Amino acid sequence: MTNASFDSPSRVAALIVAAGRGTRAGGVLPKQWQNTAGKSVAQWTLNAFEAHPQVQDVLVVTHPDDDAFAQQLSVPTVHGGATRDASVKAGLNALKGLGITHVLIHDVARAGIDPVTISAVINALKNGAEGAAPALAVTDALWHGDGAKVTGTQNRDGLFRAQTPQGFAFDAIHAAHLAHPGGAADDVEVARAAGLDVTIVPGNERNLKITTPGDFARLEEHLLATQEHKMDIRLGNGFDVHAFEDGDHVILCGVRIPHTKALKGHSDADVGMHAVTDAIYGALAEGDIGRHFPPSEAEWKDMDSALFLKHAVDLATAKGFVISNIDCTLICERPKIGPHAAAMMARMGDIMGLASDRVSIKATTSEKLGFTGREEGIAAIATATLVKP
Repeated sequence: MTNASFDSPSRVAALIVAAGRGTRAGGVLPKQWQNTAGKSVAQWTLNAFEAHPQVQDVLVVTHPDDDAFAQQLSVPTVHGGATRDASVKAGLNALKGLGITHVLIHDVARAGIDPVTISAVINALKNGAEGAAPALAVTDALWHGDGAKVTGTQNRDGLFRAQTPQGFAFDAIHAAHLAHPGGAADDVEVARAAGLDVTIVPGNERNLKITTPGDFARLEEHLLATQEHKMDIRLGNGFDVHAFEDGDHVILCGVRIPHTKALKGHSDADVGMHAVTDAIYGALAEGDIGRHFPPSEAEWKDMDSALFLKHAVDLATAKGFVISNIDCTLICERPKIGPHAAAMMARMGDIMGLASDRVSIKATTSEKLGFTGREEGIAAIATATLVKP
């Protein structure tokens, strides 16, 4: 099976499974509705996915007895089944037909999920993985036991502690669940039974699953520590200029626009995308495009500028940052940008893995002043906001 491509418009949904009863966790209420650090477990989990810039939709699968709690949530809900895999199937059925290309399936009880782990799963899918899931390598010695006695040991090489979210191309995992007889431990088991390969990405100790009463205190400690931790917020700006030359079109923010001239440059001269790319590099204190892709090197001649932007985004991710939003202003008399702005926002958002409402593309003129006013070229200025939790 092939993975849905992030090179075409993508839409990522988070499917949060919250239909279980969680009796081992204790308490009068199911664990997902119990409060810790000032909010319910479900609300903490929901907030993490709602705040992530690469997640466009969130659906929570709930128990029919929990409608009063579900109504307090800010996202759509659907009733689940008697087992976890039945609940996931119900959620996938509800998402079918909504244009979802990729889905992250997450256990509500893992309320310590962090944006870096979410990004790692999404980026693995973006880079071609059929499935991706976070996990931690087992480091403790493992024993077999019978009651209170040790009966043997288990080699821990190659063993991992599985976590969620577990991400997949939507159509592939939906088909896998429809074909599966049921009883799976998690969605990775369902995916592998259908022949899908699953890539392991780094997990996080904070991403623990509430199972017993003592886990609430551990989760609260992690959540409060995260709240007290000052986020690293970076702003970067980029500025670029390209002159006109003979031609019949320009490429701006990834969109080909018919025009009486072309933009001159070593690559495709996408002045808007170059400004955004430089803004991301600037926020990371990583120089500009010229440092990473020198125009003196022939291999970058006529290159699609999407390559440069993807490199900047991947560099930000590798450094632990999430791109929150970008704002780009194109400065020119012509061509008119307004009719193409929506397509530009969609294309730029697709390359960066951002919802289009986090990508601002707009234009202004220089009132006939300067080189842009004389229609000798186009300038662009951009700002990027990066956040490391």
